[in-house]
Amino acid sequence: MLADPDRPPRRGVASPSAAVEGTPVRTTRSLRLWLATAFVPLLLWPGFPAAQGSTTDQTIRLYQHQVVRSPFQATAYHRLGDAYVQKARETGDATYITLAEEALRKALALTPGSSAVRRHLAYALYFRHAFPDAAAEAREAIALDPTDSHAHGILGDAYLETGRYAEARQTYDRMIALDQSLYALSRRAGLRSLEGDPAGAIEDLDRAIADGQVGGRPPESIAWAQWQLGMEYATVGNRTAAADAYLAALETYPRYHRALAALAHVRATEGRHPEAIRLYEQAIAIVPQPDYVAGLGDLLAKAGQAAAARQQYALVEYIGRLSVLNQVLYNRELAYFYADHDVNLDQALELARRELEVRHDIYAYDVLAWALYKNGQPEAAREAMSEALRLRTRDARLFFHAGLIEHRLGNREAAREYLERALATNPHFHVLQADLARRVLTELGGTSAPTQTQEARHGQ
Repeated sequence: MLADPDRPPRRGVASPSAAVEGTPVRTTRSLRLWLATAFVPLLLWPGFPAAQGSTTDQTIRLYQHQVVRSPFQATAYHRLGDAYVQKARETGDATYITLAEEALRKALALTPGSSAVRRHLAYALYFRHAFPDAAAEAREAIALDPTDSHAHGILGDAYLETGRYAEARQTYDRMIALDQSLYALSRRAGLRSLEGDPAGAIEDLDRAIADGQVGGRPPESIAWAQWQLGMEYATVGNRTAAADAYLAALETYPRYHRALAALAHVRATEGRHPEAIRLYEQAIAIVPQPDYVAGLGDLLAKAGQAAAARQQYALVEYIGRLSVLNQVLYNRELAYFYADHDVNLDQALELARRELEVRHDIYAYDVLAWALYKNGQPEAAREAMSEALRLRTRDARLFFHAGLIEHRLGNREAAREYLERALATNPHFHVLQADLARRVLTELGGTSAPTQTQEARHGQ
């Protein structure tokens, strides 16, 4: 859960390297070759934005020209890398992160003492899931500038993604002591949500959005926080508030792919299938992320369009395997997809185990538990599931998985309790799996109807 850490520290305040020029030295053959291969062809690349593109596109073009004209100007490489990072956030295209990392490493070679460059490089490494390297760069940035709240934030993010929750909490506390802006508050919201405090997460996100709007933060950053606010409301089953937050994100940043896909899920659970399909298609046209495509496939399956659903499911695997980087970024999504749909279950387990080697967070244990369950290993699944539940995170999917694992083990009472908790937390958590949870719960003699207390809590 990340909220654009790579903006300059404050509006109107230059980052530490803004006035630093690289020392002129003789151009090396490798540098000339890199300039030719990394930037000049991009100006002619068919996928590169046209002249009337976004502000980010214009910034990229500006600094591409600057690094070609002045190949030893560290600031130009720094700003180019920053613009590539923003473009990756806006489009979901991880290719821009590779370009960002290359530009930032050139900036760092010219100004090794720049905390801002190291912090931006840390984010690029974080984006491509190189979490130990990201943490190392963030620590270097903090050593150079202990007051850089964003560097603390990225370090906390790296700890969060690898299950080092106590260290993440301590790092975020230091970040909040330095800064209570959109970026800091939205980060802490993610941790509070994981720790089973959605009300606290919602409070932080409300404050983050207000800071973003008053402080003139980038629209994509504000929209990110609004989308995340919707996700928090959706987590506790409040579809109306979730949809309002997604619509606000789309007003802030039109055609925001995350908000389109999330709103599609809400509309699907409301039975508004044609609208949901259109929203999914719009999101996928912008960024064909595997979870969006899988969501569309599940919706089509629920609507009885089996052939169309199969086409989407085939696309999920294609995207996940499209490139080496995709195989890193989407391991978890692909493992969940295989396990959810009872296909390639041996691969699901292999991918889940690979995820756990890199990330020891609760969802790495959850996807491992789910894959073990689907591969007929419920005892091992229960052991992994206990790790997934250790933070008391309020996530219906976690409770659903735990319920089915207990059901397979013959523990009817525990299964009933977990499935009731899943549906009480969010009766609309998945377009297909929520129905399965209700069916199994009925077989166990439980009830899926929320009580008046639950309705009041969820805002239903």
